[in-house]
Amino acid sequence: MSKNILVFCGSQPGLESQFEQLAMELGKAIAKRNWVLVYGGAKVGLMGILADSVLNNRAKVIGIIPHFLSEKEVEHSGITSLIYVNSMHERKQMMYEKSDAVVVLPGGYGTMDEMFEFLTWTQLCLHEKPIVLINANGYYDGLLTQINHMESTGFISKSTRKLLSITSDIDEAILEIERSFF
Repeated sequence: MSKNILVFCGSQPGLESQFEQLAMELGKAIAKRNWVLVYGGAKVGLMGILADSVLNNRAKVIGIIPHFLSEKEVEHSGITSLIYVNSMHERKQMMYEKSDAVVVLPGGYGTMDEMFEFLTWTQLCLHEKPIVLINANGYYDGLLTQINHMESTGFISKSTRKLLSITSDIDEAILEIERSFF
């Protein structure tokens, strides 16, 4: 049975080519397993690179984009399915409904907003979907320092801290997701 993998990532490509390569490799890994990519629906940045990689490897892509962002983020008209919603809240809700697991690649404020909202939903026992952060080339080192600080100062517990799986490469991320499915 096919699984839907939600990926949060930047609408910008970043300044380092390894992030583009990471998005391409994740797309190949998703397609290789015949999983379906669920993402923000844009054809720009890491989002577009990821979607194109999945499509180029003959797998399906579901994009979810608010009407007001369809021009700003430049919607991807070549994907399998593009779903329009009215707000960012609806986008996240639809992403949740359509996904079985979450992977986080490098990104900016939007990526962080989405990841932390999903983590909060997990903490509140609203879902049990795995959330895997790929800390490629140390991109999220600063964030991980902050998360560790949140734990050491008592604002999150050890069990809450473990809700976010952290890895440095795609193969480990895929294994983490597969473990949660079987």
